Amino acid sequence: MTADSNFVIEKSLAINYKKSMPTLLLFILTTVFALTSVEAAIYRYVDPAGQVHYTDVPTARDYYLYRDDSPARRLEDVIAYYARRFRLESALVKAVIKAESDFDANVISHRGAQGLMQLMPDTAREIGVTDPFDPGQSIYGGTYYLRRMLDRFNSNLDHALAAYNAGPGAVQHYGGIPPFSETRDYVIRVKRYYDDYRKQSD
Repeated sequence: MTADSNFVIEKSLAINYKKSMPTLLLFILTTVFALTSVEAAIYRYVDPAGQVHYTDVPTARDYYLYRDDSPARRLEDVIAYYARRFRLESALVKAVIKAESDFDANVISHRGAQGLMQLMPDTAREIGVTDPFDPGQSIYGGTYYLRRMLDRFNSNLDHALAAYNAGPGAVQHYGGIPPFSETRDYVIRVKRYYDDYRKQSD
C-alpha cells in the first residue's frame, strides 16, 4: 500500500483517535503478549460419572478440543475486533492480509511496505502505527486505512482496494482502478480471497 501525499486525518477523527489512544495502547500491548505467548489448546472430557476434565495434553481419545488458544486463533480474534471497530467484514480483512503478506508479519515488499497489511512507513506514521511488524498494530492500521478508502470512494470496493494498493490519488486521477497491471491483478486477487473466506464462514 502506498502513502498518498493528500492523505490527511480530519480534525474530528484525530480528536477521536487521541481520546481512544489509552484503550488502543492497552489493547495493542495485550495483543502483543497474546500473539507471542506459548501456543496452547484446551481439551475437554466428561467421564461416565458426569465429571468434567480439562487438559492441554490429552491422554485419551475421549478428549475433544474445547478451546483453541493457538496463535492463529488469537490472530482471528484481533482481525474480528478491528473488523467490528471499523465496520468491515472479517473475510475482507483476511483477504487483504492474504493478498498483501500471505499472513507473514515480518515481510517487507520491494517498495518498503511492511507487516501483515503492508503499511508504507509514511502511512503508518500518519495513522499512529509505531511498529508495523506487530500484528495488532498492523491490523489496526490496515483496517483503519481500508475503512477510510471505502468512505472516500463511496463504499466502492474495487476503488477502495485499488486505493489501498496504488494510493487514493491514483484512483482519483484515473477516475477508477488505475491502468496498472499490478493494481488490477491485486483487486481481482483480493476479491477472490474475499469470496473464499466468506464461504468458509457460512
